[in-house]
Amino acid sequence: MRHLLARALTCILLSTGLLGTGAAPLRAGAWLTPEGHGFASATTRLTWPQDDALLGWQRPEGRYDTLYLEYGLARRLTLGADLGRSISGGGKALAFLRFPLKAEGALRLSAELGLGRIEGAQALRPGLSLGLGHAAGWMNADLLAEIRQGEGTDYKLDLTLGLNLPRKLRAILQVQSGVQQGDPPFARLAPSVVVPLHKHLQVEIGGSWGVTGDASAGLLLGIWSEF
Repeated sequence: MRHLLARALTCILLSTGLLGTGAAPLRAGAWLTPEGHGFASATTRLTWPQDDALLGWQRPEGRYDTLYLEYGLARRLTLGADLGRSISGGGKALAFLRFPLKAEGALRLSAELGLGRIEGAQALRPGLSLGLGHAAGWMNADLLAEIRQGEGTDYKLDLTLGLNLPRKLRAILQVQSGVQQGDPPFARLAPSVVVPLHKHLQVEIGGSWGVTGDASAGLLLGIWSEF
């Protein structure tokens, strides 16, 4: 499926294992991927104008495909790749390294630095992630700055609440927000549920609704795999 100098408190991407006093999320953020283990997800989000969505979900106006990969290079270093759409909506292809700033206890803090291309321009993407894990679920905040050569800087902040449910189900509520240079800020709600299909395979089903600066409604389908 489908830089330069000049992610800092997101999406929810979570790693496996136990963290401090509680279970870690399935995709990273503030948590690193365990050494020698990997995570991959492929996601498609379809969008409609909110008025059209309320009238019956006609042909989608937009489609956004993303591919996300992580691999634990070492106990304190995760390598990843992020392919798909940037904050501005243009194509992106980035590789990144994530490392811990606070790696013990329920409260975690990590930083990452990504390099690649966004909309054809060389790009640097620094970020910070703050997470709190508990047996009942987790909270995560991810902040990213996408710095494109000669194009300015876009910012994105994702706030995530995840709940561990019976039968290994997980419920996720995310507030996705950001600002593209020259445009007003946007924010949308994105609830989803993660359903296990196999020991190392899960499906995420969800939706989105623009709250401000975003007049779209969306449906999401994703596949998560651990290896």
